[in-house]
Parts: sequence; C-alpha cells; structure tokens
Amino acid sequence: MKVLVQKFLQKESTSGVILMLVTVLALIFSNTFLSEFYNSFLHTPIEFKIGSILDISKPLILWVNDGLMAIFFLLIGLEIKRELILGHLSSFSKIALPAIAAIGGMLVPALIYILFNYDNEFALRGWAIPTATDIAFALGIVSLLGKRVPVSLKIFLMALAIFDDLGAILIIAFFYTSDVSTMSLLMALVCIIILITMNKMQITWLSVYALVGVILWVFVLKSGVHATLAGIILAFTIPLNVINEKRKRVSPVRNLQHYIHYWVAFYILPIFAFVNAGIDLRSLSFDLIINPVSLGIILGLFIGKQLGVFLFVYFAVKFKLAKLPKYTTWPQVYGISVLTGIGFTMSLFIDSLAFQDSSMFSYTDKLAILVGSILSGLVGYLILLKVKGKKHSSIT
Repeated sequence: MKVLVQKFLQKESTSGVILMLVTVLALIFSNTFLSEFYNSFLHTPIEFKIGSILDISKPLILWVNDGLMAIFFLLIGLEIKRELILGHLSSFSKIALPAIAAIGGMLVPALIYILFNYDNEFALRGWAIPTATDIAFALGIVSLLGKRVPVSLKIFLMALAIFDDLGAILIIAFFYTSDVSTMSLLMALVCIIILITMNKMQITWLSVYALVGVILWVFVLKSGVHATLAGIILAFTIPLNVINEKRKRVSPVRNLQHYIHYWVAFYILPIFAFVNAGIDLRSLSFDLIINPVSLGIILGLFIGKQLGVFLFVYFAVKFKLAKLPKYTTWPQVYGISVLTGIGFTMSLFIDSLAFQDSSMFSYTDKLAILVGSILSGLVGYLILLKVKGKKHSSIT
C-alpha cells in the first residue's frame, strides 16, 4: 500500500507543477499579441455527425469541458469506488475525519460566498465555486516539503479531496442540471442497465465498457444532465475484482485507473487548465476586481476552506468522533487546511457550469479563483515549512 501511495503522490505532484506552467502559458497567450489566436482556438467549432442519427456541434472549449473532463470524472469515480471498498475509506474509523473535514470545507466557503451575493439571484449560481479542492496542486505543494509532512497527513489530504470530489459530483448533479430530456434520460438508463448486467456477469473487457460508456455519455449530454456524470456512473459499474478463467484474481478497476491516471494527470487536466485559465488582465481595474462575486470566491477559498476544514476537524477530535492522523500536530493540520483552499481546476470547472459566459463579470470570477488558490498555496506552504512535527516516517 505504501508503494501505491508513493506512486500516486509522485504523479499528482508532477501534474501540479505542469498545471502551474500551463496556467502561466495560458495567461501569456491571453494577454499578448497571441490573444486573438488563443480566443479563436478556444472557439474552433468541432462537429461530430452520423447521418441523421447523431449531431453534436460544440466549440473546442466545450468539447474539453464536457468530453475530456468526463474521463477525469471517470478516474475520480474509480478512485472513490476502490477506496470505499478496499482503501483508506473502507471503515468508519478511516472515513470519519476526512469526511467531517470535507463537509466543513464545503459548507463554510459556500456560506461566505452567499453572504456576499445573497441579493443577486444570478450571482448566487456560483455558490459552489469556492467549495472545491484541486488535489494535484495541493499534493504538488506538499511534495515540496518532503519529510516535514507525515505520510498520515498526506493520506488525510487525499481522503479529504476524495470526499470533496464526491461533494462536487452531487452538487453538479443536483444544482447544475439544465432542462431535462426524458427520452435521452431513458436511453441513458438503458445503458446503465447494460453496464450493471455486464458487471454482474463479471465481464472484464474494458473496451466493451468503454463503448457502452461513450454511448451513455452521448445520451447524458443530450439529456440536459451534465455529461461528466457519465464518467462517474461508468466507474461504479466496472468490477473491482474478478476471478478469470485461469482462476487468477484481476482488477478491472485498478487496471483502468492505472492506465487513465497518466492521461488525466499529464494531458487532460493541463489541456483543461490551458483553455480555461486564460484571463485577459489588460483591462481590469481594482474597482472591477472587488465585486461581490470575486470577493466571495477569494474569501471563500482562502478563508472559508481553512476555517471549515480546521474547525470541523478540531470539534470532531474534541468530541471523540475521530482521531488526528498519526505523528501529526495541530499546526500541521492547520497548514493542510489552508492548502485545501487551492480550488483551481475543480473551481474553474464549477465556474464554467455556473457562469457559462464569464465576460459578464469581466472574467474576474476566474481571476478570483487564481488569487484565492495562489494565496492558499503560498500561505499553506509557509505554515507547513515553519511548523515542527512529530518524529515520523515519510514519503518524499
């Protein structure tokens, strides 16, 4: 298990560094003579058509947000399923603290955002933006600290992020679904029944699951429910462990997770960051930046996340609902709590659902995500760098 965690952390931390570089590249493109090319690239029309049966026409940015991100959510679903059954979330004692922390880390930022925007019905659509945590960025910063952060605290952060992602999935399903097409939903249900039947039959051919999954994605996209949820549904229908004809145990979930993790970490998330993080800063002024939406996002991420996570952890331990991770001190827990305010890719994704056209806020909503995430990353890093921990073994 320790080797698996080590490999996961290495991939996530490297992905975090790549995301930082890609974000800087997107900002350069959007704020120089390349901006016209950048915007044209984002809105390049791409059409997929099969006679009169299927016609999907979207600009490139939506193919990334609705299509590639479905694969990202497939990976999240696979991780959640494996951790719930066999891993760090497989018992109450293991899930209690990260689950409670994640609840606090979603509630408090949402309340802060609502306090700033309660009188604007449209702006309230963004209440979930500061509730997210970008695990790749957070673990990327933790990896820079080496042995200063104990393994148990890294695992706590991973588990918290999993619950955070689960919360994001529920938020997208219940709050960011447009007008629903009954016929498309019924066809999606047929696909789900086929996938469940394949699971019960212990079918291990991932290519067959992928084929049905693509068809499911099309129907979910056409239904009005956000298409990325198809990735989660597909993940939960893939068998975790199967005894094959050679009487050997194989794990389709682990095999698929291992295969797509590389593509998600090093291609899909960087592409998503490149097409979504390009903010034109040239016409921004201080007056534009301090609008209620921006303040709600910045303070939600930087203040709300750390308060929510740390206070909920504190009271969970105080009332003996859970225990602190081994070899961990309260200042270290606080540092990790601050790092959860790095929303970045997940916050940008929810922002794209809440405000499909960010120009109405002069793109200050996206800028606020970057500011809140950068503040959380810098302050969290400095806290963990300065505080002293207990003697422990660590993964570097």
